[in-house]
Amino acid sequence: MNRMKNLLPVAVLLCFLFSCRKESFTTDSRARLASSVDTLHFDTVFTTTGSVSQFVKIINNNDKGIRLSSVRLAGGAASPFQINVDGVAGPQVSNVEVLGNDSAYIYVTVRINPTARDLPFVVRDSIELTYNGNRTWIQLDAFGQNAHFLRNRKITGNETWNNDLPYVILGGLTVDTNALLSINKGCRIYLHADAPFVIHGSLQVTGEKWDSTRVVFTGDRLDEPYRDFPASYPGLVFTASSQNNSIRYGIIKNAYQGIVVSDASSSGTKLQLSETIIDNAYDVGLLGINTSITARNLLVSNCGKNVILALGGRYDFVHSTIATFSNNFIQHKDPVLLLTNFLTQGNVVTVNHLNASFRNCIFWGDQNGFVSNEVVTAKQGNTNFNVTFDRVLWRVQTPPANATVSGVVSGEPLFDSINTAERFFNFRLKDGSPAINAGSTAGVPLDLDGNPRPVGLPDLGAYEKQ
Repeated sequence: MNRMKNLLPVAVLLCFLFSCRKESFTTDSRARLASSVDTLHFDTVFTTTGSVSQFVKIINNNDKGIRLSSVRLAGGAASPFQINVDGVAGPQVSNVEVLGNDSAYIYVTVRINPTARDLPFVVRDSIELTYNGNRTWIQLDAFGQNAHFLRNRKITGNETWNNDLPYVILGGLTVDTNALLSINKGCRIYLHADAPFVIHGSLQVTGEKWDSTRVVFTGDRLDEPYRDFPASYPGLVFTASSQNNSIRYGIIKNAYQGIVVSDASSSGTKLQLSETIIDNAYDVGLLGINTSITARNLLVSNCGKNVILALGGRYDFVHSTIATFSNNFIQHKDPVLLLTNFLTQGNVVTVNHLNASFRNCIFWGDQNGFVSNEVVTAKQGNTNFNVTFDRVLWRVQTPPANATVSGVVSGEPLFDSINTAERFFNFRLKDGSPAINAGSTAGVPLDLDGNPRPVGLPDLGAYEKQ
């Protein structure tokens, strides 16, 4: 009996030290939680309605515990994602305790029917963590509709894309040096905000004139209002090593920079643009830096800066329409065409030869008081500066310096329909436009719509009045 009495205090002490000890928690906002990932990607390509599960680890590196007042799925019960926090189902779980130097687990499940046409290509949601006055998020994304999903893809050989499913690019796509990517008619390429399309080798885009057979590059957000936002993805970049590129019946829209081409090619023209549209680029539609570009039936419309050709190069534009009207997304503040034979970086000015020709073209912008000359040329140094404009209709008060100009057509182009409030822009010509039959024969038998030009004098711009 005395022995039992002696053991009792020891048992009480052990209970106090171990099983009976209460965890200490902190409410200090400086005590932070970490997560094993900041974005949870579900990369499974769904072919039938499917369920895929992953988890994210919430880590407490503090000596004291932290109570999460809320772990909440932002999309709530309507989200295709579901969460479970240490055995408790969401969409919201409250008062989650993460002990000091310990972890909690959030299990995430996504259920998607990829044949549902109203789904975006990439389904997104987020998990909100709230504790001690702090609020952090873990991003979630999963593939929605069926498509070819390419994440951080590098093409190292010859590859051909056909119009069986859309192509969704996440993280970026690179065409390696000496590789060739051929994109056939009707392909749709949807790029995420973090996904530049970079060509070190060659790109051949071969669309056809119908809407369903053109090749389209745009952002991967197709829901309102995001589907019309500029800067939805970085754009197409042709680097110094790239060569033998062509885009025919292509549409590049909603990029940050539509097309960027740098440095000349060792094998002739670096980029050929035929029957192509570049639209709604936030920064610049077409940027050429000491390179070589030929363009026929090109429309560059409603970009922050439509066309910039800098540091010299070789350019031949025929039957092109370069036009911008201020709208809810972009203010027209810069000339639609800027040509220079130089580039200034810091205090260093570099110059190169410039040879550029523009025939049967329209250069236009709305009268908003910001731009008085829609075509501007600038020259430095003593390099060749051969710039010609032949049979053009433009809005300029002062003709471009150091350029040869002939056959200027006066008046407004009278585009078919311009409605900035509704974001509807039709750059075809109305009856009575001074651009009709004002061009010279240039050997371009079809227009941007694929319609024939007459045997006689053609219209200015990318479209022939039918």
